[in-house]
Amino acid sequence: MNNVVFRKKIVILGFGGIGQAILPLLFRHLHLTSEQVVLLTKNTNGQAEAEHYHVKLVEIEITPENYQAVLTSHLQSGDFLLNLSVDVSSVALIAFCQKMNVLYLDTCIEPWAGGYTNPSLSPSHRSNYALRETALALKKNQHTPTAILTHGANPGLVSYFVKQALMNIAKDNQLDIEVPRTQSEWALLSQRLNIKAIHIAERDTQIASLRKRQNEFVNTWSVKGFISEGSQPAELGWGTHEQCLPADGNHHDFGCQSAIYLNRPGAATRVRTWTPAANSFHGFLITHGESISIADYFTLKKDNAVLYRPTVHYAYHPCEDALLSLQELAEREWHHQSEQRQLGDDIVDGMDELGVLLMGNQKGAYWYGSHLTIQEARQLAPYNTAFKWLQVY
Repeated sequence: MNNVVFRKKIVILGFGGIGQAILPLLFRHLHLTSEQVVLLTKNTNGQAEAEHYHVKLVEIEITPENYQAVLTSHLQSGDFLLNLSVDVSSVALIAFCQKMNVLYLDTCIEPWAGGYTNPSLSPSHRSNYALRETALALKKNQHTPTAILTHGANPGLVSYFVKQALMNIAKDNQLDIEVPRTQSEWALLSQRLNIKAIHIAERDTQIASLRKRQNEFVNTWSVKGFISEGSQPAELGWGTHEQCLPADGNHHDFGCQSAIYLNRPGAATRVRTWTPAANSFHGFLITHGESISIADYFTLKKDNAVLYRPTVHYAYHPCEDALLSLQELAEREWHHQSEQRQLGDDIVDGMDELGVLLMGNQKGAYWYGSHLTIQEARQLAPYNTAFKWLQVY
């Protein structure tokens, strides 16, 4: 990250694990003053970190009724909204920023609280696919400030991993090519290399000094976020080489048609995948925005007919205590445990290995990504775990 000077205000919405991890990096790289940063959060769990950087922390829950008034009191034209919250509509925030001439960045597309489980909506219309289609519709107004969506590690960084992996595979196949410059050129390269499937393959091995207890959900990142994702129907980008749908697979009847969904939770759907350190393992097919966006980006069309698209999905093996927590959650028929614990300073060992696994080329499967230990993450920046560092950098 290059050092730059940012003169306007940055409002961070949500100050959980990722927010606390990114705050030191903002001061390190943007040369901010404490008066330039405001934290809006529904609890004071990060109070100590905010006080250390002399940053204003406002304890408030953002709702459909108050978000415009609250944000208007803190943001002006040219400012920056960094959305790291859950249960706050990304689409509503982007529309607000367009109206106020405010820059915007988030790590995933969120609905308002209850949006993922709204019984009045079909699984298709409360999917990540539907959220993405709704967000993309905001692009119709070209004269608005920049909004960057779903740009953490995954979704986000893994999209760059895919491009670099393709270039590396092309080199291994003795193809003398220039770096593609357009979406269609990237799709043509992927087709030429015969890439049929892309896994976003992640294995978290971090452990804490205190292991999981009964009736407790433990995770290395947001417990609420993971339960929400894991409870949603599994989603995946659907390749043109696929011959038939899974028994419980369904197409959407709107949008770009790059993905399908399954009538079962992602946390109950396992897929075999691979990373260099873990080798083969069973991951969960958790719904994630990159499964849809990468599949859509690498789609090749002619006269609106789809000629090529790879199958793309997330394959995630959480830390062992989170795995036990998921098993207990399923045994409880998806009723949440009464206790939740997000690991942080109590992590004593382990790593997070995140990358992309591209399959189909004649030379075999190819993985490209990162493996970062807890010790390395803490050396890079304070308040970090291996998972958090990958999300913020």
